[in-house]
Formats: sequence, C-alpha cells, structure tokens
Amino acid sequence: MKYLDGEEFQKADAFGVGEPNDAYAAYFVGNSYLKLLTDPSKVSLAVANVSFEPGCRNNWHVHHASEGGGQILICTAGEGWYQEWGKEPVELTAGSVVSIPPEVKHWHGAKRDSWFSHLSIGVPGKDASNEWLEPVSDEDYLAL
Repeated sequence: MKYLDGEEFQKADAFGVGEPNDAYAAYFVGNSYLKLLTDPSKVSLAVANVSFEPGCRNNWHVHHASEGGGQILICTAGEGWYQEWGKEPVELTAGSVVSIPPEVKHWHGAKRDSWFSHLSIGVPGKDASNEWLEPVSDEDYLAL
C-alpha cells in the first residue's frame, strides 16, 4: 500500500519510524530514519527498522564477508525498490523478503510516491564490512 502522508505511514509502520538517519545520511539521496531493534553490544545480530521518505534511496553498496555475511530485508510498510547491479529492479511491498548474499552490489529505497520501511538484518560473517559506493542516478531512478 502506498503512503504519501507521513502521519498515515507512521500509523502503519509497526516498528516506528525512528530518528533521522544522520550517521548514514551521506549514503542516501533524500531523508531516511533509523530505529535500532537490537543492541549490538548485547547480541551479534544487528536488526533495524529503516524508513525512507518518498523518493529516498540509499547508494549502491556491497556487504563484504569472507564467510557468511550479507543482508536480509523484510519489508514492513509502504512501497519501495530493490535492485542488484546489472539486473532489473524488484518492487517491494509489506511482506516482501529479500536475501542479499555477500559481495552483491545493490541498492534499496522508497518509490517516488510512497514512504517505505524495511527491517534490515545484517547477517553475521567473518571479516564483515560494508562498502558504500556511488548514488543511484536520478536518471535511472526516475525511469522506474
């Protein structure tokens, strides 16, 4: 379901929109919000609800790991996109699940006309790290 109104979206987002995602703002086009759902100092599985305003998307990026690793997205509200480098974009709605293996260049974010949230689960791995790359071009994004 699409949500243009932020207040209506917040009512639909079961985990809450959270705070402005200032720590990672350099890796997003538009405004995103982050609500940590696990405490990384207490458990090894990082889970956060990431919310995107309409038109917001993160840069291309890769989750590196020599063993294990990657990312899982569980979409919770609104409508968005996921795309792997060289592949067609995939529409995301509440209930969509995306398993992203390590070493796969990809991006994800909201559609132009809807807020969007997903749970981001960082899969534990050996030598795990994230590499943030170039923004998704406006030309490519607006063609969706």
